[in-house]
Amino acid sequence: MKVSWFHRFGGPEVLVCEETRKPTPAAGEAVMRVRAVGINHVDLDVRAGTSRIPLTFPHVLGREFAGEVAAIGGEASPLKEGDRAWVSCRVPCATCEFCLSGRDNLCERGGYFGMDLPGGYAEFVKVPISSLQPLPPQVSFQDAAASQIAFGTAWHVLINRGGLRAGNTVLIQAAGSGIGSAAIQVARLAGATIFATASNEQKLQRAKALGAHHLINYSTEENFAQRVLELTSGKGVDVIMEHIGGNVFTRSLECLKTDGVIVTVGAHAGEVVPLDIIPFFRRQLRLVGSKNATVTELRTVMGFVAEGKLKPVIDRAFALADAAEAHRVVDSREIFGKILLLP
Repeated sequence: MKVSWFHRFGGPEVLVCEETRKPTPAAGEAVMRVRAVGINHVDLDVRAGTSRIPLTFPHVLGREFAGEVAAIGGEASPLKEGDRAWVSCRVPCATCEFCLSGRDNLCERGGYFGMDLPGGYAEFVKVPISSLQPLPPQVSFQDAAASQIAFGTAWHVLINRGGLRAGNTVLIQAAGSGIGSAAIQVARLAGATIFATASNEQKLQRAKALGAHHLINYSTEENFAQRVLELTSGKGVDVIMEHIGGNVFTRSLECLKTDGVIVTVGAHAGEVVPLDIIPFFRRQLRLVGSKNATVTELRTVMGFVAEGKLKPVIDRAFALADAAEAHRVVDSREIFGKILLLP
Protein backbone atom coordinates (compact mmCIF):
# COMPACT_ATOMS: atom_id res chain seq x y z
CA MET A 1 0.00 0.00 0.00
CA LYS A 2 1.03 3.63 -0.39
CA VAL A 3 1.77 5.80 2.63
CA SER A 4 3.04 9.35 3.14
CA TRP A 5 5.33 9.36 6.15
CA PHE A 6 8.58 10.87 7.40
CA HIS A 7 11.84 9.31 8.59
CA ARG A 8 13.13 12.35 10.49
CA PHE A 9 11.88 15.65 11.84
CA GLY A 10 11.98 18.61 9.48
CA GLY A 11 10.09 20.78 7.02
CA PRO A 12 7.38 19.64 4.62
CA GLU A 13 10.02 18.08 2.35
CA VAL A 14 10.60 15.22 4.83
CA LEU A 15 7.16 13.82 3.94
CA VAL A 16 7.68 11.12 1.31
CA CYS A 17 5.21 8.79 -0.40
CA GLU A 18 6.45 5.18 -0.30
CA GLU A 19 5.23 1.61 -0.40
CA THR A 20 4.82 -0.48 2.74
CA ARG A 21 3.02 -3.63 3.84
CA LYS A 22 -0.76 -3.50 4.25
CA PRO A 23 -1.73 -4.01 7.92
CA THR A 24 -3.51 -7.17 9.09
CA PRO A 25 -6.08 -6.95 11.89
CA ALA A 26 -5.83 -9.04 15.05
CA ALA A 27 -8.79 -9.89 17.25
CA GLY A 28 -10.59 -6.70 18.24
CA GLU A 29 -9.09 -4.74 15.34
CA ALA A 30 -10.21 -3.65 11.89
CA VAL A 31 -8.43 -2.30 8.83
CA MET A 32 -9.87 0.84 7.27
CA ARG A 33 -9.59 1.73 3.60
CA VAL A 34 -8.92 5.48 3.95
CA ARG A 35 -10.84 7.63 1.47
CA ALA A 36 -10.16 11.04 3.05
CA VAL A 37 -8.00 12.36 5.88
CA GLY A 38 -7.98 15.83 7.40
CA ILE A 39 -4.78 17.81 7.93
CA ASN A 40 -4.54 19.65 11.23
CA HIS A 41 -1.93 22.16 12.34
CA VAL A 42 -0.78 19.70 15.00
CA ASP A 43 0.39 17.48 12.11
CA LEU A 44 2.86 20.21 11.15
CA ASP A 45 4.09 20.48 14.73
CA VAL A 46 4.59 16.72 15.05
CA ARG A 47 6.42 16.58 11.71
CA ALA A 48 8.70 19.47 12.67
CA GLY A 49 9.40 18.01 16.12
CA THR A 50 8.19 21.11 17.94
CA SER A 51 5.38 19.22 19.69
CA ARG A 52 7.98 17.35 21.78
CA ILE A 53 6.14 14.05 21.29
CA PRO A 54 8.44 11.00 21.11
CA LEU A 55 8.00 9.13 17.83
CA THR A 56 9.15 5.90 16.20
CA PHE A 57 10.29 6.47 12.63
CA PRO A 58 9.00 6.25 9.99
CA HIS A 59 5.92 7.99 11.36
CA VAL A 60 2.46 8.27 9.79
CA LEU A 61 0.42 11.41 10.53
CA GLY A 62 -3.33 11.89 10.27
CA ARG A 63 -5.67 12.20 13.26
CA GLU A 64 -9.07 12.21 11.51
CA PHE A 65 -10.08 10.03 8.62
CA ALA A 66 -13.00 8.25 7.04
CA GLY A 67 -13.45 5.40 4.58
CA GLU A 68 -14.66 1.83 4.39
CA VAL A 69 -14.06 -1.20 6.60
CA ALA A 70 -11.65 -3.37 4.59
CA ALA A 71 -11.12 -6.21 7.08
CA ILE A 72 -12.20 -7.21 10.58
CA GLY A 73 -10.32 -9.30 13.15
CA GLY A 74 -11.77 -12.26 15.00
CA GLU A 75 -13.99 -10.30 17.37
CA ALA A 76 -17.60 -9.50 16.52
CA SER A 77 -18.16 -5.97 15.23
CA PRO A 78 -21.28 -3.84 14.79
CA LEU A 79 -19.88 -2.94 11.35
CA LYS A 80 -19.01 -5.36 8.58
CA GLU A 81 -16.55 -5.31 5.72
CA GLY A 82 -17.52 -2.71 3.13
CA ASP A 83 -19.41 -0.49 5.58
CA ARG A 84 -18.70 3.25 5.52
CA ALA A 85 -17.21 4.60 8.74
CA TRP A 86 -15.33 7.39 10.42
CA VAL A 87 -12.79 6.65 13.14
CA SER A 88 -12.75 8.54 16.44
CA CYS A 89 -9.40 10.32 16.61
CA ARG A 90 -8.73 9.31 20.21
CA VAL A 91 -8.53 5.73 21.54
CA PRO A 92 -9.29 5.98 25.29
CA CYS A 93 -8.37 3.23 27.75
CA ALA A 94 -11.99 3.04 29.07
CA THR A 95 -10.78 2.15 32.59
CA CYS A 96 -9.16 5.27 34.10
CA GLU A 97 -11.01 7.79 36.29
CA PHE A 98 -11.37 10.22 33.38
CA CYS A 99 -12.84 7.65 31.01
CA LEU A 100 -15.21 6.32 33.67
CA SER A 101 -16.45 9.85 34.39
CA GLY A 102 -17.09 10.67 30.71
CA ARG A 103 -13.96 12.80 30.31
CA ASP A 104 -12.10 10.41 28.05
CA ASN A 105 -10.41 13.34 26.28
CA LEU A 106 -8.22 13.59 29.40
CA CYS A 107 -7.25 9.90 29.35
CA GLU A 108 -3.49 9.48 29.75
CA ARG A 109 -3.32 5.78 28.89
CA GLY A 110 -4.91 5.77 25.45
CA GLY A 111 -3.55 7.25 22.27
CA TYR A 112 -4.17 9.52 19.28
CA PHE A 113 -4.02 8.45 15.67
CA GLY A 114 -1.21 10.26 13.91
CA MET A 115 0.64 10.77 17.18
CA ASP A 116 0.84 7.68 19.41
CA LEU A 117 -0.70 5.46 16.72
CA PRO A 118 -0.14 5.32 12.93
CA GLY A 119 -2.55 7.78 11.33
CA GLY A 120 -4.54 8.25 8.16
CA TYR A 121 -1.88 9.45 5.68
CA ALA A 122 -2.10 5.97 4.14
CA GLU A 123 -4.32 3.84 1.93
CA PHE A 124 -5.05 1.48 4.84
CA VAL A 125 -4.94 1.93 8.63
CA LYS A 126 -5.35 -0.60 11.43
CA VAL A 127 -7.73 0.60 14.16
CA PRO A 128 -9.48 -0.84 17.24
CA ILE A 129 -13.01 -1.97 16.42
CA SER A 130 -14.19 0.21 19.33
CA SER A 131 -13.07 3.33 17.43
CA LEU A 132 -15.28 2.64 14.38
CA GLN A 133 -18.28 4.93 14.00
CA PRO A 134 -20.93 4.35 11.29
CA LEU A 135 -21.00 7.00 8.55
CA PRO A 136 -24.47 7.83 7.22
CA PRO A 137 -24.84 7.66 3.43
CA GLN A 138 -25.66 11.38 3.13
CA VAL A 139 -22.26 12.38 4.60
CA SER A 140 -19.36 12.27 2.15
CA PHE A 141 -15.98 10.86 3.13
CA GLN A 142 -14.48 14.32 2.67
CA ASP A 143 -17.02 15.99 4.95
CA ALA A 144 -16.48 13.29 7.58
CA ALA A 145 -12.70 13.74 7.47
CA ALA A 146 -13.03 17.52 7.79
CA SER A 147 -15.57 17.57 10.62
CA GLN A 148 -14.41 15.58 13.57
CA ILE A 149 -11.61 17.67 15.06
CA ALA A 150 -12.76 21.11 13.90
CA PHE A 151 -16.36 20.80 15.09
CA GLY A 152 -15.48 18.56 18.04
CA THR A 153 -12.88 20.97 19.36
CA ALA A 154 -15.08 24.02 18.74
CA TRP A 155 -17.98 22.33 20.57
CA HIS A 156 -15.78 21.39 23.53
CA VAL A 157 -14.29 24.91 23.70
CA LEU A 158 -17.49 26.91 23.33
CA ILE A 159 -20.24 24.73 24.81
CA ASN A 160 -18.46 22.55 27.35
CA ARG A 161 -15.62 24.77 28.59
CA GLY A 162 -16.99 28.21 27.69
CA GLY A 163 -20.63 27.58 28.63
CA LEU A 164 -21.83 29.48 25.56
CA ARG A 165 -25.59 29.79 25.35
CA ALA A 166 -28.27 31.72 23.48
CA GLY A 167 -27.99 35.47 23.91
CA ASN A 168 -24.25 35.44 24.73
CA THR A 169 -21.62 37.34 22.78
CA VAL A 170 -18.55 35.45 21.58
CA LEU A 171 -15.24 36.44 19.98
CA ILE A 172 -13.75 33.85 17.62
CA GLN A 173 -10.15 34.47 16.64
CA ALA A 174 -8.73 33.43 13.22
CA ALA A 175 -12.10 32.69 11.68
CA GLY A 176 -10.48 31.46 8.48
CA SER A 177 -8.89 28.44 10.15
CA GLY A 178 -10.52 25.03 10.28
CA ILE A 179 -11.42 25.39 13.95
CA GLY A 180 -12.40 29.05 13.49
CA SER A 181 -14.83 28.37 10.65
CA ALA A 182 -16.27 25.47 12.64
CA ALA A 183 -16.63 27.61 15.78
CA ILE A 184 -18.71 30.19 13.92
CA GLN A 185 -21.21 27.49 13.01
CA VAL A 186 -21.27 26.05 16.54
CA ALA A 187 -21.82 29.53 18.00
CA ARG A 188 -24.58 30.20 15.46
CA LEU A 189 -26.24 26.91 16.43
CA ALA A 190 -26.04 27.99 20.09
CA GLY A 191 -27.79 31.29 19.32
CA ALA A 192 -24.88 33.62 20.17
CA THR A 193 -23.87 36.97 18.68
CA ILE A 194 -20.56 36.34 16.91
CA PHE A 195 -17.52 38.60 16.60
CA ALA A 196 -14.98 37.15 14.16
CA THR A 197 -11.44 38.18 13.28
CA ALA A 198 -9.45 37.28 10.16
CA SER A 199 -6.47 38.53 8.17
CA ASN A 200 -8.29 39.79 5.07
CA GLU A 201 -11.68 40.89 3.80
CA GLN A 202 -12.26 37.77 1.72
CA LYS A 203 -12.00 35.57 4.79
CA LEU A 204 -14.23 37.91 6.73
CA GLN A 205 -16.93 37.79 4.08
CA ARG A 206 -16.83 34.01 4.15
CA ALA A 207 -17.08 34.17 7.94
CA LYS A 208 -20.14 36.38 7.53
CA ALA A 209 -21.71 33.83 5.20
CA LEU A 210 -21.24 31.20 7.91
CA GLY A 211 -23.07 33.35 10.48
CA ALA A 212 -20.64 35.91 11.95
CA HIS A 213 -22.33 39.21 12.87
CA HIS A 214 -19.36 41.52 13.46
CA LEU A 215 -16.18 41.36 11.36
CA ILE A 216 -12.72 42.59 12.36
CA ASN A 217 -9.72 42.61 10.03
CA TYR A 218 -6.75 42.26 12.37
CA SER A 219 -4.28 43.08 9.58
CA THR A 220 -5.73 46.60 9.21
CA GLU A 221 -7.21 47.22 12.66
CA GLU A 222 -4.36 48.44 14.90
CA ASN A 223 -6.19 47.22 17.98
CA PHE A 224 -8.87 44.55 17.56
CA ALA A 225 -9.65 44.75 21.29
CA GLN A 226 -10.54 48.42 20.97
CA ARG A 227 -12.85 47.56 18.07
CA VAL A 228 -14.59 44.84 20.09
CA LEU A 229 -15.13 47.28 22.94
CA GLU A 230 -16.52 49.88 20.53
CA LEU A 231 -18.98 47.35 19.11
CA THR A 232 -20.12 46.30 22.61
CA SER A 233 -20.42 49.82 24.08
CA GLY A 234 -17.37 49.19 26.24
CA LYS A 235 -18.72 46.02 27.86
CA GLY A 236 -16.74 43.33 26.02
CA VAL A 237 -17.89 39.80 25.15
CA ASP A 238 -19.05 36.91 27.31
CA VAL A 239 -16.86 34.19 25.75
CA ILE A 240 -13.61 34.21 23.77
CA MET A 241 -12.19 31.28 21.84
CA GLU A 242 -8.44 31.90 21.61
CA HIS A 243 -6.20 29.45 19.77
CA ILE A 244 -3.30 31.62 18.61
CA GLY A 245 -1.35 32.64 21.72
CA GLY A 246 1.28 35.35 22.01
CA ASN A 247 0.09 38.96 21.74
CA VAL A 248 -3.31 37.82 20.45
CA PHE A 249 -3.95 36.07 23.76
CA THR A 250 -2.96 39.04 25.92
CA ARG A 251 -4.90 41.50 23.75
CA SER A 252 -7.92 39.18 23.82
CA LEU A 253 -8.09 39.52 27.60
CA GLU A 254 -8.98 43.18 27.08
CA CYS A 255 -12.13 42.07 25.21
CA LEU A 256 -13.65 40.16 28.12
CA LYS A 257 -16.88 41.28 29.73
CA THR A 258 -17.10 41.27 33.53
CA ASP A 259 -17.57 37.62 34.61
CA GLY A 260 -16.53 36.56 31.11
CA VAL A 261 -14.45 33.54 30.15
CA ILE A 262 -11.55 33.12 27.72
CA VAL A 263 -10.91 29.55 26.59
CA THR A 264 -7.45 28.79 25.26
CA VAL A 265 -6.87 25.82 22.96
CA GLY A 266 -3.64 26.65 21.13
CA ALA A 267 -0.56 28.86 21.19
CA HIS A 268 1.34 28.62 17.92
CA ALA A 269 2.17 32.34 18.04
CA GLY A 270 3.66 32.19 21.54
CA GLU A 271 3.34 29.79 24.47
CA VAL A 272 4.66 32.09 27.21
CA VAL A 273 2.95 35.44 27.80
CA PRO A 274 2.83 38.09 30.58
CA LEU A 275 -0.35 37.93 32.64
CA ASP A 276 -1.88 40.60 34.86
CA ILE A 277 -3.75 38.74 37.61
CA ILE A 278 -5.63 41.74 39.07
CA PRO A 279 -8.47 41.88 36.48
CA PHE A 280 -9.26 38.23 37.18
CA PHE A 281 -10.34 38.86 40.75
CA ARG A 282 -11.54 42.45 40.40
CA ARG A 283 -13.80 41.68 37.44
CA GLN A 284 -14.26 37.94 38.13
CA LEU A 285 -12.74 36.90 34.82
CA ARG A 286 -12.05 33.26 34.02
CA LEU A 287 -9.21 31.66 32.07
CA VAL A 288 -10.01 28.10 31.01
CA GLY A 289 -7.86 25.58 29.20
CA SER A 290 -9.34 23.15 26.70
CA LYS A 291 -8.27 19.98 24.95
CA ASN A 292 -9.98 18.00 22.22
CA ALA A 293 -13.53 16.69 22.46
CA THR A 294 -14.73 13.56 24.20
CA VAL A 295 -15.95 10.66 22.09
CA THR A 296 -19.52 11.55 23.10
CA GLU A 297 -19.01 15.13 21.88
CA LEU A 298 -17.53 13.84 18.63
CA ARG A 299 -20.64 11.73 18.05
CA THR A 300 -22.79 14.76 18.87
CA VAL A 301 -21.19 17.04 16.28
CA MET A 302 -21.04 14.30 13.67
CA GLY A 303 -24.76 13.84 14.25
CA PHE A 304 -25.30 17.53 13.50
CA VAL A 305 -23.24 17.12 10.33
CA ALA A 306 -25.46 14.20 9.29
CA GLU A 307 -28.55 16.36 9.95
CA GLY A 308 -27.13 19.21 7.88
CA LYS A 309 -26.99 21.59 10.85
CA LEU A 310 -23.19 21.80 10.61
CA LYS A 311 -21.27 21.80 7.33
CA PRO A 312 -17.46 21.61 7.20
CA VAL A 313 -15.62 24.17 5.11
CA ILE A 314 -13.10 22.48 2.81
CA ASP A 315 -10.58 24.74 1.10
CA ARG A 316 -9.10 22.03 -1.15
CA ALA A 317 -7.92 18.42 -1.31
CA PHE A 318 -4.60 16.91 -2.35
CA ALA A 319 -3.47 13.47 -3.45
CA LEU A 320 -1.62 11.38 -0.87
CA ALA A 321 1.64 11.81 -2.79
CA ASP A 322 1.29 15.59 -2.43
CA ALA A 323 1.22 15.62 1.38
CA ALA A 324 4.32 17.83 1.52
CA GLU A 325 2.69 20.48 -0.65
CA ALA A 326 -0.50 20.22 1.43
CA HIS A 327 1.55 20.99 4.54
CA ARG A 328 3.08 24.02 2.85
CA VAL A 329 -0.38 25.31 2.01
CA VAL A 330 -1.61 24.84 5.58
CA ASP A 331 1.48 26.60 6.93
CA SER A 332 0.94 29.53 4.55
CA ARG A 333 -2.42 30.23 6.25
CA GLU A 334 -3.73 31.40 2.89
CA ILE A 335 -6.70 29.09 3.24
CA PHE A 336 -10.23 29.17 4.59
CA GLY A 337 -11.32 25.98 6.29
CA LYS A 338 -9.76 22.54 6.06
CA ILE A 339 -7.17 20.89 3.81
CA LEU A 340 -7.61 17.19 3.03
CA LEU A 341 -5.62 14.32 1.59
CA LEU A 342 -7.37 11.73 -0.59
CA PRO A 343 -5.44 8.43 -0.45
